[in-house]
Amino acid sequence: MSTTTTQASLGHPAIAPPPALGTVTLKINGVERQLEIAPWTTLLDALREYLDLTGTKKGCDHGQCGACTVLVDGKRINSCLTLAVMKEGADITTIEGLGTETNLHPLQQAFVDHDAFQCGYCTPGQICSAVGMLTEGKAKTTAEIREMMSGNLCRCGAYTNIVSAIEEVLNQPKA
Repeated sequence: MSTTTTQASLGHPAIAPPPALGTVTLKINGVERQLEIAPWTTLLDALREYLDLTGTKKGCDHGQCGACTVLVDGKRINSCLTLAVMKEGADITTIEGLGTETNLHPLQQAFVDHDAFQCGYCTPGQICSAVGMLTEGKAKTTAEIREMMSGNLCRCGAYTNIVSAIEEVLNQPKA
């Protein structure tokens, strides 16, 4: 038996039936997770709404503030602009996957040491972006750090301390 979806106000058959949920397998923080999601679900919504990984924040939902920054295969991306199905098979790292409560990632510790946050809303995106930036290896000066972190906004204005935290990690001797 088939059902026809109609537009209620016009009584005409719908142009296309709504797409069914699909299964996507995402590797997040080293763990493979299967999700039943609509094809238009963003990676941000998959993380927050389906996996309860709420460290990644929804700020502008337009890719302009950086609050939703995560790492995909080591590169920083705005998860609000990326469909979850596009990242099947990729290695996704969120703020929850960078360190633990007893063993913080060096950037997490530097943010604490330099008081590089106030309200904390942008902090997960700032840290993930900084990890990606340091992995890229292009930022060597304060001006370069500021430029390469310019996609991550902090409404509280903690930029000086954020840059100081990043510089501390950048200038640590390599093991």
